[in-house]
Amino acid sequence: QGTILPTPNFNPIMDAQLLGGALHGISCEKDVLIDILTQRCNSQRLMIAEAYRDMYSRDLITDLKENLSHHFKEVMVGLMYPPASYDAHELWHALKGVDIEEKCLIDILASRSNMEIFQMKEAYLMQYNTDLQQDIDSETSGHFRDTLMNLAQGTRMEGYADPSTAAQDAMILWEACQRKTGEHKNMLQMILCNRSHQQLWMVFQEFQNISGQDIVDAINECYDGYFQELLVAIVLCIRDKPSYFAYRLYNAIHDFGFHNKTVIRILIARSEIDLMNIRQRYKERYGKSLFHDIKHFASGHYESALLAICAGDTEDY
Repeated sequence: QGTILPTPNFNPIMDAQLLGGALHGISCEKDVLIDILTQRCNSQRLMIAEAYRDMYSRDLITDLKENLSHHFKEVMVGLMYPPASYDAHELWHALKGVDIEEKCLIDILASRSNMEIFQMKEAYLMQYNTDLQQDIDSETSGHFRDTLMNLAQGTRMEGYADPSTAAQDAMILWEACQRKTGEHKNMLQMILCNRSHQQLWMVFQEFQNISGQDIVDAINECYDGYFQELLVAIVLCIRDKPSYFAYRLYNAIHDFGFHNKTVIRILIARSEIDLMNIRQRYKERYGKSLFHDIKHFASGHYESALLAICAGDTEDY
């Protein structure tokens, strides 16, 4: 359900040649970069980078960084990372930047599978020669840190569901929302971070039966800050990941006066996974298409690049 698919009749050598011409000419031909890099899937882009290195004895990412600027550069460079490396890159900047970007940590760690987390940790260690969990431990704090650490272990059960323990877990969650002690917060995050998706679907249903309240409403009422945001993100991602990302994109576009980093990160990270579904949820929920809203807020080559990744239905133009 991605918007970027492998290009048929793909020729990495020809693409590398075109990119070289676009980057090494008198003025950088940005349209050529957009046409090629947003219309090839990630594995094809990596083959182009290899062909480019063979042809020019230069690194494509370095050349993109040197020739481009601002948000357009972020998009083009971001497209050149393999998915796990891109997640690692975003997490590192979120943890080690001037300010910690908690929302970036939430978006990535609440939504990735065990395998994606394992690959991202390997990439993080390789790229930055440091351990992701150690960095989370040293840069964040409190129950927010504990929950991130738990997610970063990538030990969620998979495919397993036991109806007999669902009511029990729901009762623990309900008590955790009533009492709010440190011990209850630990139990809450342990259940949300380690039970399988199938199991949690049943737990949320039982929670509704016991409390007469939706789990998200209960968490919002009982907790606050980034701990609360992270717990809600986990629940929303388990229920419907495309809806979660549609909601995050809408907030990034409308609540923060276009939060470029968030928009770029979600579009690139989901472009080959579920961006079609995210677009659909966005339109259903907010009335306007994602394509329309990006067009309204971005401009120039940056806008063209985002729109090419987002792609659009005819009525969106």
